[in-house]
Amino acid sequence: MEKTENSVPVGLLAKIGAVLFLVWSFLHVYVGVAGLVAFLTGTADSQFQMLFGGTNAPWSAIVLPTDKVTLNALSHLFGNFVLDVGGYGVLGVFVAWMIWKQGSWLGYFIGLVVIGISDLAFTFCLVTPGIIPAGWESISGPVIWVFAVVITPFGLPRNRA
Repeated sequence: MEKTENSVPVGLLAKIGAVLFLVWSFLHVYVGVAGLVAFLTGTADSQFQMLFGGTNAPWSAIVLPTDKVTLNALSHLFGNFVLDVGGYGVLGVFVAWMIWKQGSWLGYFIGLVVIGISDLAFTFCLVTPGIIPAGWESISGPVIWVFAVVITPFGLPRNRA
């Protein structure tokens, strides 16, 4: 076990968990950046092609509205969604740092609960019902998160006394 600057031992499994949270973060920051580029430069069609295409929402069956007000509102909803995804990615960087450098149980619980809410909501509202295709792009984040939350506690310090 390596000791942090505060003399708190951080075990190998916590460090692996921190790396997994960091990888999870990079994936989500990438989605945020790619989505922001689509929001700033693309049409509603190009934006929503990033979100649909699953077995129960094939792109060929999606009919976007034609009025400008609704398309503008949907485009801004898309922009908000992808920036939220990127924001969760930034949060994950802090979680990874808290675990790696401080052996922080608070960091772990933020990763478990807050990041868990985002990934589980995505999984059960968009992937599982077939709105977004269930491919490596959509499954890898939740799988990485599961591995991170399962192994990280085994490398965190048991107490700070």
